[in-house]
Amino acid sequence: MTDRLQDVSERTGETAAPLGPTGRPLREFAVPEPLATHGPARIIALCNQKGGVGKTTTTINLGAALAEYGRKVLAIDFDPQGALSAGLGVQTHDVPTIYDLLLSKQHDPADAIQHTSVEGLDVIPANIDLSAAEVHLVTEVAREQILASVLRRVSADYDVILVDCQPSLGLLTVNALTASHGVIIPLECEFFALRGVALLIETIDKVRDRLNPAIELDGILATMYDSRTLHSREVLERVVDAFGDEVLETVITRTVKFPDATVAATPITSFAPEHQASKAYRQLARELVFRGAVA
Repeated sequence: MTDRLQDVSERTGETAAPLGPTGRPLREFAVPEPLATHGPARIIALCNQKGGVGKTTTTINLGAALAEYGRKVLAIDFDPQGALSAGLGVQTHDVPTIYDLLLSKQHDPADAIQHTSVEGLDVIPANIDLSAAEVHLVTEVAREQILASVLRRVSADYDVILVDCQPSLGLLTVNALTASHGVIIPLECEFFALRGVALLIETIDKVRDRLNPAIELDGILATMYDSRTLHSREVLERVVDAFGDEVLETVITRTVKFPDATVAATPITSFAPEHQASKAYRQLARELVFRGAVA
């Protein structure tokens, strides 16, 4: 690939764009204009049945980056571990949570929405109570569509709703996929994370066939990439070979700033705004706008 670009530059006299980690020429996506009006929201599930691949980190920081660009964002903590809520510093006990909204239509979703330190970024929290939701929902009529009915009641107030799924392909994740217009799959650049992607895409296809014909794969996001290791480079190369343009051009690299920002309960875009990781999530936000995945 590098040789081909060099040949082109020699023939045309132009300087070829450097290649990014995905093997494609690096592009700088344009900064989107702020929106004059808001809603209805496009719902995006961040999903991977493997834990520790960057779903929560991506939900927090992508949401913050989109909010910086004038989008109104609602993040849904859909994991009983409540990591998203903790990472944004919001209360999870003695307040309405997503669990309450799933179990009873009497709760108003607006009462569960909490503001964060980032203007334009709100969250509906979760706590360990959510782990009991699948047991309670299993006997409900249209149990796969309960989250969709909840989000319809707040969709008009936001441009984007990001659902941070638990590391499972159970009923909660199926609810998230049924409610969503798109899916982003954060994928750690590690061999065992790669193995489960085909199963996840198969699950998305089943949901499309049976429950939600409108759902699309918005992209596979490479996370925890370390260019110094051959393993990371080989895994990313295999992902691009297998999924082509479905792999997002933005790549999120490893950095100790992510856990530091988590301890501070703030997005990395606020904690270290000039850090390369902050720039990467802003690039991701711009790429999703460019692709049409976000207004």
